[in-house]
Amino acid sequence: MKILLINHSDISGGASRAAYRLHQGLQGIGAISQVLTQEKYSDDKTVLAPEFRLSQGMARAKQTFDTLPLKFYGQRTKTTFSLQWLPDTVVSKVTQINPDIINLHWINSAFMQIETIAKLKRPIVWTIHDMWAFTGGCHYTGECDRYTASCGSCPQLGSTRNWDLSHWVWQRKTKAWRDLNLTIISPSVWLAKCAKSSSLFKDLRIEVIPNGLDTQVYRPIQKSIARQLLNLPQDKQLILFGSLQATSDRRKGFHLLQAALQELSISGWKDKLEVVIFGASQPEKPPNFGLKSHYLGTFNDDLSLALVYSIANVFVLPSIEENLANTVMEAIACGTPTVAFNIGGMPDMIEHQKNGYLAQPFKVEDLAKAIAWVLEDEDRNNKLSYFARQKAEQEFTIATQAHHYLSLFQEIKC
Repeated sequence: MKILLINHSDISGGASRAAYRLHQGLQGIGAISQVLTQEKYSDDKTVLAPEFRLSQGMARAKQTFDTLPLKFYGQRTKTTFSLQWLPDTVVSKVTQINPDIINLHWINSAFMQIETIAKLKRPIVWTIHDMWAFTGGCHYTGECDRYTASCGSCPQLGSTRNWDLSHWVWQRKTKAWRDLNLTIISPSVWLAKCAKSSSLFKDLRIEVIPNGLDTQVYRPIQKSIARQLLNLPQDKQLILFGSLQATSDRRKGFHLLQAALQELSISGWKDKLEVVIFGASQPEKPPNFGLKSHYLGTFNDDLSLALVYSIANVFVLPSIEENLANTVMEAIACGTPTVAFNIGGMPDMIEHQKNGYLAQPFKVEDLAKAIAWVLEDEDRNNKLSYFARQKAEQEFTIATQAHHYLSLFQEIKC
């Protein structure tokens, strides 16, 4: 069976890393797998992308044009909102590749038009990495539940009209996918429940298969060695925070982390703790944490990331909304206890007070308490670290993920 994964890029971004790891996992168990992308960053010959500079330039220009209708909404928020209205060349490429089954992943940034999906003429399994597939354009809905009906009056557009851009996107999806035989995969229980409650996906088959990663690469590295290599102090407890656009994406909760660290600073932890941030460079005017901070910048390779996670006594990701965060999975695989709010896919990875701590959303006081609880007892921290690694080995390997996917593909193809 020939499997084609379709995703915006191969290794750039959280969803892309997850999709590419699945591709590697499928190949690792002997499946024939290729990836079709709009942007390619690896040298993997099984990843197919535009080769000519003109094609690459046109793809980037499309991303700008795709957002043009949003200019009519001057009060909209700065969150990502995808319209996917421009034509594409995906169908002809799929025809050339001639796969037996297609696994869609993150297809936004003007990569695929909504209407293209129905033209692929193959069995389709869609792995959703956020909420976009069943909304009128947003990727995370916040407190809005209008995706359970027909969208419209979209708070992210600043709209009070039922017939707005979000309703237009929802209508296009409804019309294009009405008779489509789709199977949906959600990496988290939370996102599966959201999809099941949506007007677009309520009647579809929805399976939960967690993402996986290479636990031989993401593994504990001796703390003293990791800190020496990254020039970090050996005599302090280190709090690690990071993600793509770590400090600029409000959804990742950087503002809540800052407040929690300030609270820890004034409660007696100031001389014991320092904070380390990856995924961002130090700004000209660094925020005040009440603690000394270190900015590591951006890392794109897995070995460097494993080294980063291994320097920390605790990893904190105080996201406001989150599916199955790669960073949390990577942290626990490296044996780093993790603190997050009890939202989204966090409970799928963090077992409260066993391998980390799930704080009450979105209480800064409880976030500070959670960090202190993980750090204040060395024996407890070591036990949390042990069970973090165990959780990753038991539930989040790419081989386990790939076997689940292949079994589903074979069932659907038959």
